[in-house]
Amino acid sequence: MKPGTHFTVEVNPRIPRRLVRLQELAENLFYSWDRPTRTLFARLHPGLWDAVGHNPKAFLKRVDEERLTEAAEDHIFVGNYNRVLSAFDTYMSEPLRRDAVADVQDGDLIAYFCAEFGFHESFPIYSGGLGILAGDHCKAASDLRLPFVGVGLLYRQGYFYQRIDNDGHQIATYTDSDFDDLPIHPAHRSDGSEVHVRIEMPGRVVEAKVWEARIGHVKLYLLDTDLPVNSAADRDITHQLYGGDRRTRIQQEIVLGIGGARALRELGIQPSVYHINEGHAAFMVLERVRRKVHEGLPYHAALEAVASNTVFTTHTPVPAGHDHFSEEMIWEYFSKCCLDLGIARDEFMRLGGAVNGQEFNMTKLALHGSRHHNGVSRIHGGVSSHILADMWPEIEPEESPMDYITNGVHISSFLAQEWVDLFDNKLGYEWRRRLTDAEFWQKVEGIPDHHFWAVHQALKTQMLHTLRHRVTHQHLRNHGAEAHLERMLKNANALDPNTLIIGFARRFATYKRATLLFDNMDWLRQILDDADRPVLFVFAGKAHPADQPGQELIKRIHDISRQPEFEGKILMVEGYDLGLARRLVSGCDVWLNNPIYPLEASGTSGMKAAMNGVINLSVTDGWWDEGYDATNGWAIKPAPGYYDDARRNREDGQTLYELLQDQVIPMYYRRNELGLSPDWVRMAKRSISTLLPQFNSLRMVSQYVDKFYAPASRNWPRFSDDDYAGARALADWKARVRQAWAGVSIRRLDNPVKRMSYGHSMDIQVAVNLNGLAPEDVRVEMIVGRASKQGQERELRAFRFDPVGSQGHEQVFGLNLVPDLCGKLMYRIRVYPCHERQTHPFETGLLRWL
Repeated sequence: MKPGTHFTVEVNPRIPRRLVRLQELAENLFYSWDRPTRTLFARLHPGLWDAVGHNPKAFLKRVDEERLTEAAEDHIFVGNYNRVLSAFDTYMSEPLRRDAVADVQDGDLIAYFCAEFGFHESFPIYSGGLGILAGDHCKAASDLRLPFVGVGLLYRQGYFYQRIDNDGHQIATYTDSDFDDLPIHPAHRSDGSEVHVRIEMPGRVVEAKVWEARIGHVKLYLLDTDLPVNSAADRDITHQLYGGDRRTRIQQEIVLGIGGARALRELGIQPSVYHINEGHAAFMVLERVRRKVHEGLPYHAALEAVASNTVFTTHTPVPAGHDHFSEEMIWEYFSKCCLDLGIARDEFMRLGGAVNGQEFNMTKLALHGSRHHNGVSRIHGGVSSHILADMWPEIEPEESPMDYITNGVHISSFLAQEWVDLFDNKLGYEWRRRLTDAEFWQKVEGIPDHHFWAVHQALKTQMLHTLRHRVTHQHLRNHGAEAHLERMLKNANALDPNTLIIGFARRFATYKRATLLFDNMDWLRQILDDADRPVLFVFAGKAHPADQPGQELIKRIHDISRQPEFEGKILMVEGYDLGLARRLVSGCDVWLNNPIYPLEASGTSGMKAAMNGVINLSVTDGWWDEGYDATNGWAIKPAPGYYDDARRNREDGQTLYELLQDQVIPMYYRRNELGLSPDWVRMAKRSISTLLPQFNSLRMVSQYVDKFYAPASRNWPRFSDDDYAGARALADWKARVRQAWAGVSIRRLDNPVKRMSYGHSMDIQVAVNLNGLAPEDVRVEMIVGRASKQGQERELRAFRFDPVGSQGHEQVFGLNLVPDLCGKLMYRIRVYPCHERQTHPFETGLLRWL
């Protein structure tokens, strides 16, 4: 018999008038970091709260009206509701924090472009670290009350849900989001009409709808091409995060960069600073330059104007990680843009470094279109300077315009509520206003050990409950025997949380070396074969569906965990997401990270662990090179870079085993009569006191304001006033300098002094062939430093020469130097272009050494 047709209808409850502002709370991602707000919804119906993925908006559409009616009459619930509203209203009414961002001026506005944003598991438009970092950036901007908007894409499918089958294979499942369930609404113009933008593609125009999300004070605008007016193929452009082929990728990046800039213009938003967070959004530069050219500005002046107030952050530590497109594909999509800009094809391609057969590089486009550039840790800034050295070919990488700001994490999102309560009790409420005050955080070391340890153990118990629930579900779904389950979970006992638990949870890319622990299986067996000092390693993380080597790492860990001697000592947990991450970074005892040096651009999971009193055991790469001080965790000093893979893994693995065997495990089990290890608690306290104030997003965003946002905003009127006179002047000057530079040379006129007495001076003169340039177009300087054993300068200082006359066709520059150092000094002399409107002295990439 043929079954009947199934119809569905969703019946939404009416929210009692007394609780009507639940809807407002559900539509502001303030809930993503405010646990009392999330708890308010969860207590109405815990089962439904879990079923809807902790999504307040979806929850309010599905909860029984009867429960809402009962809650409205429940004095305890209403009291909690009023307290949450009071905290929300207070937060939303607080003004700009001038104490933290004094350089922000009236009229400033930062527009932050990124391909993904990770705020909470209920809003799945992120895949991993880049998105979480962007989300934390927005949250910190809201905390600081910065004038700030975000721009991104709205995906039907964010990153996948992960299952691991009985053989250890990762199974990726994508689900479409219902936009009605997300904390978003259509963006509107001042006249009330919805904002749509039109974006030219080859042979057609694609329309994108603009949606708005609220993150505390911050607005996020998201573009969506899934509209009936578009073709089926174009509707799919924003369907899946990082989905499809190269053609889909370039279309997504066109919608993000070009469509995003147009969306802001349609909304009447005029940023004073544009921030490109990773190269995906770099096409925004072309749209802004095209707009200026359309207004009558010459191309090179337009590029200088646009670059003057643009910031670019790269997160990629390897050349292959930067987005590339073939020259043919770029020309297919941008030939009309090139015509609009009024430049030749070759010049357009040089914007992306597409010369001599190279592909068009989005990072290079972003660098050409910005004047403030940074990596995301001290090491990564140096690595990026070397990777991108050809952008400034005559400049040593150490002096290039590539700067760095080390990432940070949003404390309110990742600091467990139990620590919040303890800090309120022991440090006073002022800790919330002293998040970057390193001296204040030394007070953590005065918290009684037993109070500190009780909080950690409570969080560990919560994590173990979560692990047991997830592993049980995973095991039984894969048709595992219940009797076998207890063997797997013997060391994950929530009733006795005294086993040392070491966590490793992150993206399963090969360079992160998830399986380094298994480099020497015999040594690992020896470490784990001690019944009196048990250890449990917990692994979690996803590999990209196209990354087969990454998926093989998951399978190998799964297979080893099934071996009898490792059963119950190693767990591979599926479904890694923000919810599980919060449990792990607050509940493990040790956080393990062992990437290949120097491929960890920054890393943030260890920061989240550290602020929760979880001790880091990590390679000194990325952030840990700056955070480790020998008292707040353990460091794996990376093997030299010239070792081959096998030897490097062997050396790093040996260090890991020695640390586990000689320091980590003995310290954890060196317990006193209170059942805790005083040495362990001391190190855990140091983890919080030294790392929380240094690696939080408030410090990070404040540094962006001081280093980049405020200078970029001040740059704009210097370039744009008087019909862009500043931009025109700098563009003309650079053209003149580049034309002349090949003929510039420098030679010394005096005889070098070999030895002199302290307090005496030496006169140095050089002759520079300026090839038609004026003396004020260049800076001649001496770089002086102490001589090192390697024959290099250190403690460098620069001294400027002054023009003192001419000699034939050459300009003479002189310097009278009185050295203020004794000993063997080394010095070099150089000349390079100099202009008052340059953002960085070496932005031209031109320099001549004597």
